[in-house]
Amino acid sequence: MDKTIPHIAEAIARIGDGATVMIGGFGGSGAPIELIHALIDRFRQTSSPKNLTVINNNAGNGRIGIAAMIDAGMVKKMICSFPRSSDPRAFTDRYLAGEIELELVPQGTLAERIRAGGAGIPAFYTPTGYGTELAEGKVIAEFDGRKYVQERWLKADFAIVKAHLGDTMGNLTYRMAGRNFNPLMCMAAAKTIAQVSKIVQPGEIDPEQVITPGIFVDGVVEVANPQQEEELIRAGVAHA
Repeated sequence: MDKTIPHIAEAIARIGDGATVMIGGFGGSGAPIELIHALIDRFRQTSSPKNLTVINNNAGNGRIGIAAMIDAGMVKKMICSFPRSSDPRAFTDRYLAGEIELELVPQGTLAERIRAGGAGIPAFYTPTGYGTELAEGKVIAEFDGRKYVQERWLKADFAIVKAHLGDTMGNLTYRMAGRNFNPLMCMAAAKTIAQVSKIVQPGEIDPEQVITPGIFVDGVVEVANPQQEEELIRAGVAHA
């Protein structure tokens, strides 16, 4: 099955109002900037999608990527580990104004909640967060004399991710730290769209090098020279 999508605007066309969207990346590493900006461009043209719940490691930086989504008023809730960054104005301004919700999740717990969603595990126990505000209202259990917090899986309607190579069947590889949350999110979402630096034919990727099998990917779009968040921020770029 050929999962190639010819145009980036077409790749994000099915994401609708109220969707839960996982967005890959650890800061700028592995962040699908082009897919995010295409989503913003569509919103500015059509006022959709809006009221999104976004799951990411952080809440954006500067005036690009997720921060630009928040600036545009597309996001109703962030589920993340780090709402603060070197330039957190977009999220901070909206949060202090009561215009966006925040679910704060410790980083390891965030990764495991996403992994659990992809593995079909509804809940698990972790000692992380016990005795803090993050554990309030959650089930607490004791195992071998230690208290643990029950955490629920995270799943999404869509995942948009960035990979290095992808073949036409959706098999993906990642470059170095760009792997991060991306493979987990591919498994935990009902639909996954990946931007890749190069699309190749089936068999051109060594099966031993495939990190995300194509069964977890619904569409692949080629972005030959992807932008890097940190470089855009240093250049003072704002996606407006």
